[in-house]
Amino acid sequence: MPPGDAVPAPKEQPNIILFLVDDMGWQDTSLPFWTQRTKYNDTYHTPNMERMATQGKMFTQAYACSISSPTRVSLFTGMNAARHRVTSWTLRKNTTHEQPDSVMIYPEWNVNGICQEPGVERTTQVTSLAEVLKDHGYHTIHCGKAHFGAEGTPGADPLKMGFEVNIAGHAAGSPASYYGKENFGNKTDGKSPLAAVPGLEKYHGTDTFLSEALTIEAMKALDDAQQTDKPFFLYMAHYAIHTPIQPDMRFYQKYLDKGLPPVEAAYATLIEGMDKSLGDIMDYLDKNNLTENTILIFMSDNGGLAAHTRAGQLHVQNYPLNSGKGSAYEGGIREPMIVRWPGIVTPQTQCDHYLMIEDFFPTILEMAGVDNYTTVQQRDGISFMPLLTGKGKMKDRDIYWHYPNSWGPSGPGIGATCSIRSGEWKLVYYFGDGRRELFNIPADISEKHDMAREKPEVVKELSRKLSNYLRSVDAQRPLLRATRQPAPWPDEI
Repeated sequence: MPPGDAVPAPKEQPNIILFLVDDMGWQDTSLPFWTQRTKYNDTYHTPNMERMATQGKMFTQAYACSISSPTRVSLFTGMNAARHRVTSWTLRKNTTHEQPDSVMIYPEWNVNGICQEPGVERTTQVTSLAEVLKDHGYHTIHCGKAHFGAEGTPGADPLKMGFEVNIAGHAAGSPASYYGKENFGNKTDGKSPLAAVPGLEKYHGTDTFLSEALTIEAMKALDDAQQTDKPFFLYMAHYAIHTPIQPDMRFYQKYLDKGLPPVEAAYATLIEGMDKSLGDIMDYLDKNNLTENTILIFMSDNGGLAAHTRAGQLHVQNYPLNSGKGSAYEGGIREPMIVRWPGIVTPQTQCDHYLMIEDFFPTILEMAGVDNYTTVQQRDGISFMPLLTGKGKMKDRDIYWHYPNSWGPSGPGIGATCSIRSGEWKLVYYFGDGRRELFNIPADISEKHDMAREKPEVVKELSRKLSNYLRSVDAQRPLLRATRQPAPWPDEI
């Protein structure tokens, strides 16, 4: 296993909690991240996100990949998805979920995810963020969803990814059930589905909701961590609010009384249960005198679900953003993010500078005071520490998305695409038909006005930048069935 370079831990390293929510959209909160309140801010109830924001800094342009595995891999490796090639969601070993397409043949990608061991087929060998932190004095705890590697591969086990404690993490990216009374999907005959949540047997047959069980176990792990002489890194990775959209009965009636359709009321309860978890952890830190020396980071892994399962009109659930999970549009990639760091981050502030999910890797290590480390992989992320401290400037840069795959559902911006954000401009390129769309994001956050014809010089420049980056990391691309040749890069159109 390729560790980082172990060095003595500096004094007073902060504890770090990374609270990652699954499939939570930019508008799935009562805390507005836009300049205006929306109906969604008035629908959902997240008082603990509001509480955290009064004590920390909100980031209004925090970006991730449009689906789960690519985001989680980028977060824990510092690599862009185009470089690590885990460009879609992983589950079964050596198996892709993609269905044949009439226009394209999708490229080979690393369907087995990442791992820290060499020579594992169709994986990217890496040194994980948790491994580097562990080697530099941290006690590392994983709680909840992992989704780093396919079933039966080393990366499916958080204990082989640098974590010393694993609570309920495995290969699957969604729970078979949120209900303890349903054993979280585990069957008594031994024929459990792959999505059955492991390791929470004490809650089987009880009324305990999954988000609550994870929170209780996380706090027990923090109790144990305090018995060590090490700072802790807790990766609190909720399965919520991923499907299945099952109501958390602690909150369900309240949303039915608001007049929400049952599926939307259930969705709202998943959000509120996640928020209660956040509040419980904040309360735990207060009661144990840990708040002042603990950094708390809140983030989602991709946009909110809008292409299926939801009630009413689809693709509008992240308004004012267009589309949702799986889309190259803002609704699929812009995330709610908050950082609380007492004594460093000015409370009740907001940052509108954009950043990308792979930036978390170097930033968290800098937070931890770790500056002398090596990794197997070449990294893309840039520390956003200047945005936290207010000291110095984070240089302007371009950020990239690469999804040469098929997620499954259809909708606006969903499909085999690559994209670039460069200042105010964003270019989206579709591999299947060579279409290029250009949006001025500050002026058109809903991406309704394609300016490609009006600004051909901007299209040309962004196409060049995007193509050069993708070529530089040897990114894969689909083949066109008509020619049996690779789809052109954006600058070849």
